[in-house]
Amino acid sequence: MTMLLGHDAHATMLINAARGRRMHHGWILAGPKGIGKASFARALAMRLLADAAGPQVEHDGLPVPENHPVRRLIEAGAHPDYAELSPIEKEGVTARNISVDQVRGLQRLTHSAPSLSSRRVVVIDSADDLERGAANALLKTLEEPPADMLFLLVSHAPGRLLPTIRSRCRTLRFDPLDDAAMRTALKATDSSIASSELEALVRIGDGSPGRALRYAGLNLSEMEQALAALAAEGDLDNRQRLALAKALALKSARPRYEAFLERAPSFIAQAARHRDGTALRQALDCWETARHLAAGALILSLDPAAVVFELAGHVAALAPGHKA
Repeated sequence: MTMLLGHDAHATMLINAARGRRMHHGWILAGPKGIGKASFARALAMRLLADAAGPQVEHDGLPVPENHPVRRLIEAGAHPDYAELSPIEKEGVTARNISVDQVRGLQRLTHSAPSLSSRRVVVIDSADDLERGAANALLKTLEEPPADMLFLLVSHAPGRLLPTIRSRCRTLRFDPLDDAAMRTALKATDSSIASSELEALVRIGDGSPGRALRYAGLNLSEMEQALAALAAEGDLDNRQRLALAKALALKSARPRYEAFLERAPSFIAQAARHRDGTALRQALDCWETARHLAAGALILSLDPAAVVFELAGHVAALAPGHKA
């Protein structure tokens, strides 16, 4: 199982609710991508099914011992009281949505008695990916859930879910991890990460280990140094901006270019948190413009060199004494 960090309070609350038979039948696990919501849902499902079938786990956390029979069944994809829905991968291509047929396939679980205990669990990763018909089919089950049936709906944007689904579930919000938890998670994934690169990944991850790990191995510490220099010095002769644009426009630098598109606006946003008055308004204006430019760069196939040069210019505008 993936190591879980930063969500201990949620785990304790839900385990205690299950022990006291006060568990609501539907939960929306809401929060930014990459902070561990899906891993939490799977771990919670395993823990609750293990306790229901026995032997009970003798601690208050989520991890289930490796030799527990329920863990072995779930990891083998053979637990009769557990189901997980996510977009299907076929021939290396992942579908964009969870189909209505996948949701209807849950009837095997919902219309029959549980096999190993009184509890059944369904994890949906993510509910944002439910096509319209699938969402409506799920709603019918949520309206009249079978006894001891638990639905865990992972959602990165719960506001986009059907209001009727939201009204029949309780929402549990997951916050981004703090820097200390980020370092622990990243080091646990790759203990060989250099300290300078680790700090760069923590910053680009902004509380999301999943986001940070997308850019592992790209030597982002150099990019961080370039952004810090631009924000401190302003690059009056455009030399730093031109060098950065030239380096990131190469075909071989595509992954680093995509990382820059994500990092430049967040770098500006982080700088804005330490400002007030006119400086804050200027930083927020730079962030808004940079965010829109970065969001459309890949979709519109904009010239990478021009995009990097302009984004770097917004970072340089953070420098003390900069004049527009």
